Amino acid sequence: MTSPKAQTIQIFLPDGNPTSIKIAEMTNRIIVAVLIPRNKLTECGVRPEVNKYGIYFLFGVNEEKARPISYIGETEDCFERLKTHHKSKDFWNYAVVITSQTNTFTKSHVKYLEYVCINAAHDIGRYDTENLATPAKPYITEPMEADLLDNFETIKILLSTLGFPIFEEARNSSGKKQGFLYCKGRDAIAKGQMIDDGFVVLKDSTANKDESKSVQGWITGMRKKLLDDNFLQQKNGLYVFTEDFVFGSPSAAAGVVLGRSANGWTEWKDKEGKTIDEIYRVETDQTRED
Repeated sequence: MTSPKAQTIQIFLPDGNPTSIKIAEMTNRIIVAVLIPRNKLTECGVRPEVNKYGIYFLFGVNEEKARPISYIGETEDCFERLKTHHKSKDFWNYAVVITSQTNTFTKSHVKYLEYVCINAAHDIGRYDTENLATPAKPYITEPMEADLLDNFETIKILLSTLGFPIFEEARNSSGKKQGFLYCKGRDAIAKGQMIDDGFVVLKDSTANKDESKSVQGWITGMRKKLLDDNFLQQKNGLYVFTEDFVFGSPSAAAGVVLGRSANGWTEWKDKEGKTIDEIYRVETDQTRED
């Protein structure tokens, strides 16, 4: 895997509040991303960045779903479209608007970007999507397509920087060479990896079907969501992961695998038996010594 290039990203806080509206851009690109908390939608309407052609993302959670939810759309006036979704869609807490600083986007540009983004989100599978259908690929010229695919790479980076890695592959997202880690229970044998934004349990890993009597409620709830969404399936008295799944931490992953409260930093081990805690402590100590 090729290591990512170093990038400079500028984030502007219009009202000085780090938890409010954020305007992000890469210093050598024309794309600008505006993060809008839902309760700041009205205030954001005065921003020129959101009152033009663009694509937009809605992000939220559903307590009954295992993964976060997104919706991707395109429009000639992002703010007006967001006001419509504010009335009609309940799930979202944040919107991210993507527009061109140079006002070069047309309907053809944003329809193509919508097509690329929806397909990429489906392929990567980090988020569930509220889009009921994938749009047909619009016709654009070959040079325009090349430019827009370059724009997509910028959009991918800006969204991840703002906290929404919808287009980031789960495995080895940092580009580092990592070995696999294993979590073993009474019946379970799970395989996973540390990634930049959590811990991924890999497809075909197994989890204990039975839970301990003292299991915490969130673990039971998470396992139910995974079963309901078919990320876990029951086979031969075990639960089996049907695809890679990203957890927020090693402990969350270990808790689901083992069916009990667990410290993931000691439960997950490499093939030599070293825990995550030992691996990372050694790496940190060696770095300091060097």
